[in-house]
Amino acid sequence: MPTPLIDATSAGTFTLGDLTVNRIGFGAMRLPGGENYGYGSASDRDRVIGVLRQAVALGVNHIDTAAFYFSPLRSANELINRALAPYAGGLVIAAKVGPGRDPSGDWLPLARPDQLRGQVEENLRQLGRDHLDLVYLRQHGLESVAEHFGALAELRDAGLIRHLGLSNIRPQHLAQAQAVAPVVSVQNPYGVDTRRMHDGLVRTCGEQGVAFVPFFSVAGEGRESGGVARNDAVQAIAQAHGATAAQVRIAWTLSRGPHTLAIPGTGNPDHLVENIAAGALRLSAQELASLE
Repeated sequence: MPTPLIDATSAGTFTLGDLTVNRIGFGAMRLPGGENYGYGSASDRDRVIGVLRQAVALGVNHIDTAAFYFSPLRSANELINRALAPYAGGLVIAAKVGPGRDPSGDWLPLARPDQLRGQVEENLRQLGRDHLDLVYLRQHGLESVAEHFGALAELRDAGLIRHLGLSNIRPQHLAQAQAVAPVVSVQNPYGVDTRRMHDGLVRTCGEQGVAFVPFFSVAGEGRESGGVARNDAVQAIAQAHGATAAQVRIAWTLSRGPHTLAIPGTGNPDHLVENIAAGALRLSAQELASLE
């Protein structure tokens, strides 16, 4: 009899506002493929749709996406809509606004506060939803996020958004946003050997009951390749457990506190199974110390 697959419940749960999610989720950035993210040619549409459906079948109930995740042939939101609509109850879809790209894929300046409604509505149209469960303001270069966050808070009050988060922030941005409206989640680059200056922010989020959702935690500083960053300590632990380096990196992410969530993304069904299984991998105190 084949061994049952480990599902996304193995890592436990956390609550985003009033929405409970499994701590192993799924990031959609790589789904469309395309040179803009350094992942080569466009993804195989049917295979990616299959991966999304398999992820949900394995208990993933938290998917992270954005309208600006697209290649010349397809977008992450379109793939999610095609694969998963009508959406199952309890499936939490998070989107990001702030950055934008023109039809050719070139990046646009950070949206003004009055432009954020259009970005939210674009995500809603592409996903085929009447509201977004969680919307992150992904800031870039702002001294204060208060005005932008206030614009999103108005959209929350209007029923287009359920909960609000912040992405790519500095520590002071969290307090600025919290003075405007509740923040349920922070999403920053962070991993074993990536942006460890955010250790303090991770602790602060934990103390306040705010989820911390790292991105680039598997690819590390080599994220442009879409692969797994090389780290000798990670490799040694992986070998000892009969695991992959990606699994060790995901397990390390989850070890940072019960409020940390993992959103590894892939268009490969085998890698999906491995990523989700990482939720059951427990690193010893000695192994964690070796990664410091």
